[in-house]
Amino acid sequence: MQIKLTFLGAAGSVTGSKYLVEFNGSRVLVDCGLCQERECQERDWEPFAVPPESIDAVLITHAHLDHTGYLPKLVSGGFHGPVYCTEATAEITRVILLDAAKLMEEDAEFKRKRHEREGRKAPHPELPLYTIRDAERVFHLFKPVEYDKTNNIVNGINAVFYNAGHVLGSADIKVIIRDMKFERSILFSGDLGTADRPIVRDPEKGIEADYVLVESTYGDRTVEVKGDLLGKLADVINSTEKAGGNIVIPAFALERSQDILYYINELLIEDRISHLLVLLDSPMALDITEIFERHEELFDDEMKDLVEHRKSPFRFVDLKLIRTTDESKAINHIKGTVIIISGSGMCNGGRIKHHLVANITRPESTILFIGYQAIGTLGRLIVDGAERVRILGQYYPVKAHIVQLHGLSAHADREHLLAWLTGLKRPPKRVFVIHGEPKSAKSFAALVTEKTGWQVTVPVYKQEVVLD
Repeated sequence: MQIKLTFLGAAGSVTGSKYLVEFNGSRVLVDCGLCQERECQERDWEPFAVPPESIDAVLITHAHLDHTGYLPKLVSGGFHGPVYCTEATAEITRVILLDAAKLMEEDAEFKRKRHEREGRKAPHPELPLYTIRDAERVFHLFKPVEYDKTNNIVNGINAVFYNAGHVLGSADIKVIIRDMKFERSILFSGDLGTADRPIVRDPEKGIEADYVLVESTYGDRTVEVKGDLLGKLADVINSTEKAGGNIVIPAFALERSQDILYYINELLIEDRISHLLVLLDSPMALDITEIFERHEELFDDEMKDLVEHRKSPFRFVDLKLIRTTDESKAINHIKGTVIIISGSGMCNGGRIKHHLVANITRPESTILFIGYQAIGTLGRLIVDGAERVRILGQYYPVKAHIVQLHGLSAHADREHLLAWLTGLKRPPKRVFVIHGEPKSAKSFAALVTEKTGWQVTVPVYKQEVVLD
């Protein structure tokens, strides 16, 4: 018997995580994400590598769109098996998929009307990748699991989910394959957090596996520690207030929005910043924050203590939750400095684009990036120093102050990734470095080889590997 592992995404790139495990006629897909880098997005429209109906089950590490966003497309293509993930991941994924589908429908309609108005024809039909109805068809397939318990997936294949410390409900997944003669295990890191992350518990260490797939988003860098991070965040807020501008923060609805609220709340408790109005302008972030509050069992001790003493970062007095479009539009009429947290995190869609239009030409305002910006995204263009950018069909000069704080990322840096790997109970037979830009993945692979002497591979898109 042989095990075949195929890298169908996040190999040579960061997004689009999909890994197909085949054994003894069974097929299990680990993660089912959208490609978000511009040069990779065509992959989402291509026929899937195998007939979707031939896949027995999908295992999801966490709810981010680049790990879950292809699920509706897979289901509309014929997949009808179970989707295993934690309860929190299932709840958050429902919110994220509905939002993604809504944006796809709106974007397709917007482009169709614009092309008609401009009298031109697009190279592709103005259709959404999938619809809200497609997204809803995924929900009944969710099969929630608990951490640290063995789940029978299909004959000969089991899976155990371990806390990854990345976002609420996130998991490393160990796939265990056995027949009467042998047993092998493959550990998928998903996205890894660090031991000093706010809100969620620390990632689990000391797992045992024969083969390991490890992410490398920040595999070529070390990020600042919390003390430096809080100081830099305070400096950005205070200097922008002094200049009379706004602090505009593009943030993912999941974890990044909640994390930035946590840190702002901490600065307010310590009186390191003024009591400015903080506007969370993201209906999806509001819905996900409510899910956070329903899952206090997943909080770390510090967060539990804040909630117990009525100092929750989701409830402080200067926080205003913005849900309606009219409320969002009214933000631009507020006088004085405000902190605006809005999605999407890479500025590819959502309300953040309107806040960028209102602030990116203002030298007194700051656009504060708090997470990874994929190549080809509007956010990446801005942080890379573009002098002008196209937003909502118009070009704007970039005059605002641009700041990027890597320390708020939910991804482990190279030192934490290496610590997680070397913390395994025994050396694996082989390590595959995935989920990173080529430079980052190769840099981290070289580090692992240097420090451990293990066999390390940086796979490419659609590469097939036979294990044992």
